[in-house]
Amino acid sequence: MKILVDADGCPVVREAVACARETKTEILLLCDTSHELVYPGIQTITVSKGADSVDYALVSLIKQGDIVVTQDYGLAAMSLAKGGRCLNQDGMEYTDQNIDALLLFRHTSRKVRRSGGRLKGSHKRNREVQDQQFREALLAMLLERGNSR
Repeated sequence: MKILVDADGCPVVREAVACARETKTEILLLCDTSHELVYPGIQTITVSKGADSVDYALVSLIKQGDIVVTQDYGLAAMSLAKGGRCLNQDGMEYTDQNIDALLLFRHTSRKVRRSGGRLKGSHKRNREVQDQQFREALLAMLLERGNSR
């Protein structure tokens, strides 16, 4: 099992790397050429800039039981289909039970915006609280894996 991070604009890369080091879990950071990520001892895969290029590269690497960190509902859906487990930056796990509703919300929101409507944006991220929630959720997944061996 490994952790794959959709690192383009991901606010919890540092926390994911720390959890991986703490649990001695392999981690891969994926980003496009507009980002430069360097963490000593951590593999970063940089792909060409393009619509969903990181998403497709990441999906091609997923194996059953891998953990994917992403904010992207579409990538989460593809990851779940390949047997991965998915977390967002706030520690919420995407599951087969919630992904359809999230994708429907994304689709509906896009339709509203295309027709000229406006939606209230999400609340400002409370970095301290939400980073801790993410860290706890990721460590729980990693420790669960350790207990199931």
